[in-house]
Amino acid sequence: MAAGFVDDEGRRRSGGGRVTAFVALSCATAAMGGAIYGYDISTAGGVSSMEPFLRDFFPDVLRRMAGGRVSNYCKFDSQLLTLFTSSLYISGLLTAVLLASWVTASRGRRASMILGGFAYIAGAAVSGAAVNVSMAILGRALLGVGLGFTTQSVPLYMAEMAPARYRGAFSNGIQFSLCLGALAATTVNFAVEKIRGGWGWRLSLALAGVPAVFLTVGAVFLPETPNSLVQQGKDRDKVKALLQKIRGVDAVDDELDEIVAAAAATTQGENGLWLILSRRRYRPQLAMAVLIPAFTQLTGINAIGFYAPVLLRTIGMGESASLLSTVIMVIVSSASTLASMFLVDRFGRRTLLLAGGAQMLVSEALIGGVMAAKLGDDGAPSKAYAALLVTLIGVYSAGFGWSWGPLSWLVPSEVLPMEVRSAGQSVAVASCFALTVFVAQCFLAALCRMKAWIFFFFAGWIAAMTAFVYVFLPETKGMPIEQVGSVWEEHWFWRRIVGTDEIHASSSKLSK
Repeated sequence: MAAGFVDDEGRRRSGGGRVTAFVALSCATAAMGGAIYGYDISTAGGVSSMEPFLRDFFPDVLRRMAGGRVSNYCKFDSQLLTLFTSSLYISGLLTAVLLASWVTASRGRRASMILGGFAYIAGAAVSGAAVNVSMAILGRALLGVGLGFTTQSVPLYMAEMAPARYRGAFSNGIQFSLCLGALAATTVNFAVEKIRGGWGWRLSLALAGVPAVFLTVGAVFLPETPNSLVQQGKDRDKVKALLQKIRGVDAVDDELDEIVAAAAATTQGENGLWLILSRRRYRPQLAMAVLIPAFTQLTGINAIGFYAPVLLRTIGMGESASLLSTVIMVIVSSASTLASMFLVDRFGRRTLLLAGGAQMLVSEALIGGVMAAKLGDDGAPSKAYAALLVTLIGVYSAGFGWSWGPLSWLVPSEVLPMEVRSAGQSVAVASCFALTVFVAQCFLAALCRMKAWIFFFFAGWIAAMTAFVYVFLPETKGMPIEQVGSVWEEHWFWRRIVGTDEIHASSSKLSK
């Protein structure tokens, strides 16, 4: 695990504790939720470009590919095909809002991960055995239920278990495991595409059950986080013993006192979702929970993640070549995400988000420019320009991998105070999935109608979100999770929204 750097003040605020084997193994097991997410994203795009799968479920798309005067940009334009992709996120959105938030808050992060793992296993089985479009979409929807539970619980689990000065590295591990899952999926897609008999896509979809089994079995043996145990009213001495085991030191009273005080500050009898939506003092956290995940989807990354093989076939690559190029791009993205684990606690969240945003903005604009100049409705660009496009997509993916990709998990989960943490995470998940459904459902139709200009559309959003971070997001590196709330009092804009009187009132509660 990356040993992040913090200054003397950050080290003082971070308290004691070290990275123990116990906490590292616990977080590595929980991060399997990210691996399943990455596998599902890349599997959908891979099988959607396989001719046997299209022949079985989407023959109209296959006929458009085979001939006729159809624009390069419109060959894969099918709302039924995009529903197959986005059904995962529709069910994930409903699960997160209606069920997962309550389970995670009242029964704990571990229980939510176990339920998610079982749903993943069921979804993988149904997807691999699908005999018609309805069954294929049902399988994706069951996977979405699992996704709703794990995206609700895993980021909170990682943020609460990790030592404060290494929290960025641990939380970025979710995105790294997501990249490993995507790498596994693209490698599997490339291998099974060559299977004679046309059943390779079934194997690709069904293998999502492998990481799901690891997550489910592993979660049974995971400890609950001390924060969640305190929130559930468990015995203080038992929580202290667990916290000592997690931190590897005996002196944990200060951290435990902060956790207990944060739990005591929860307004009795009020729903966490109502609190974060109605109280002014939670406006900054609500803004981050909604906008950071939404901006992440509006980079266009999931459009490229879902449809990278389709996009590469659009520019003239064959089926095998497009899948192999996707494998290479995922390797690049995985390497950059690994780098972010070493960088985030040294340089901070803001620096990575700003620099990564600039890298994505330039590369996305260049992708749009090359496609506008060299790819018309007919024909294909030269091999040199196709190679340039693949390179630019790789640069774009790398920029996302060490900035917005991992930090979209970290920032919402660490800025939320305990009393609204589970509810706020459900808002973040809902925002993420709602925009994911929008992008997934609209991308192929927008590509058909806007052509290369779709990439300039995404580039505009990247410029907007980079400016948002520069103006509105304070730095939180090295701070204990129950102290992050103090940054809003010092921020030039948010202190006027929150109101210093309310902050001081909340601080006095925590000090009692």
